[in-house]
Amino acid sequence: MTETDTTQIRDAAAPSLPAVLQAMTGHRTEHPPVWFMRQAGRSLPEYRAAREGTAMLESCLNPELAAEITCQPVRRHGVDAAVLYSDIMVPLALAGVGVRIEPGVGPVLDEPIRTAADVDALVSRGPGDASVIAKAARLAVSELSHSEPGRDTPLIGFAGAPFTIAAYLVQGGPSRDHLAARAMMHAEPLAWAKLMDWVADLDADFLTAQLAGGARAVQLFDSWAGSLSAADYRAHVAPHSIRALAGVDRQIPVVHFAVNSSHLLEDLARVAAEASSHPVLGVDHRVSLDHALASLLVGHLEMPLQGNINPALLFAGWDALAAEAVSVVEAGRRAPGHVVNLGHGVPADADPDTLTRLVEYIHSL
Repeated sequence: MTETDTTQIRDAAAPSLPAVLQAMTGHRTEHPPVWFMRQAGRSLPEYRAAREGTAMLESCLNPELAAEITCQPVRRHGVDAAVLYSDIMVPLALAGVGVRIEPGVGPVLDEPIRTAADVDALVSRGPGDASVIAKAARLAVSELSHSEPGRDTPLIGFAGAPFTIAAYLVQGGPSRDHLAARAMMHAEPLAWAKLMDWVADLDADFLTAQLAGGARAVQLFDSWAGSLSAADYRAHVAPHSIRALAGVDRQIPVVHFAVNSSHLLEDLARVAAEASSHPVLGVDHRVSLDHALASLLVGHLEMPLQGNINPALLFAGWDALAAEAVSVVEAGRRAPGHVVNLGHGVPADADPDTLTRLVEYIHSL
């Protein structure tokens, strides 16, 4: 990010900022800005064509391909931000950890981390070379600026939060309840803290590379934090999420999002506020934006919200989807700022035309 960009974000009256950054920094916008988690990927036929014959992680580590996929939903849908095409497992791959993404299964680790000795062996690895990530971001930013003259579409960077990545490391793959990770944090608290610090440092390096490549906001995405009690989250997870974000310039907006986390909203918001002068709370579809605002008020917190259209309504017909969009936008107007998004990622079988129509409709509200 350039010094000019940072100055603009500090300026409360920065009309030249893109709408999504205006909303993230607590300002009203001409129209509700919108982007979608997982917008760059499997729902688009052009994505499937571009990635044909290329493994998931391999495509993320190919800067030219990753940049092309990053820009595809901006071209098709007219969303207000691009999000770098990557995967939460990429930092592990860069560190030389044996991990693969199995279709229909998800991330699978060659060697699960089950003991303190396993942790010691793992954390001896360095973070690896993230220059390909910075290059992918630079190429995407360049393409966005050249393909849409006069339109400033910012790039958002992201990382999987330390708990989610550690849960995969300990389990060895996907899990419904993450019992193995939750057990380790209590049975081996020192090893758990060491593992989480190591993952947090990988995340920090990953985010730094994206920011160096031109990302203007970042999101920390915690898929599995909802499986934790609030007490466990505060004691064993939040400090490491803060560490993952410690290298981000405080003038960069930070979105913190976790799935199934209505009981953690205040804690998630505090992590974002610790990391950034422009914190944003991402809200999933299981809880209303009004409830999220009330939770923040209890903790004497105030910040913009992101979310939270129910992804199921993409398949429920236009009338139901449009009504949901109106409801979410109306609720978002009660927040200091609001970025419209889904309450989770775009489903693989979503109709791209429905998403394009939804963006146009949101912009009209």
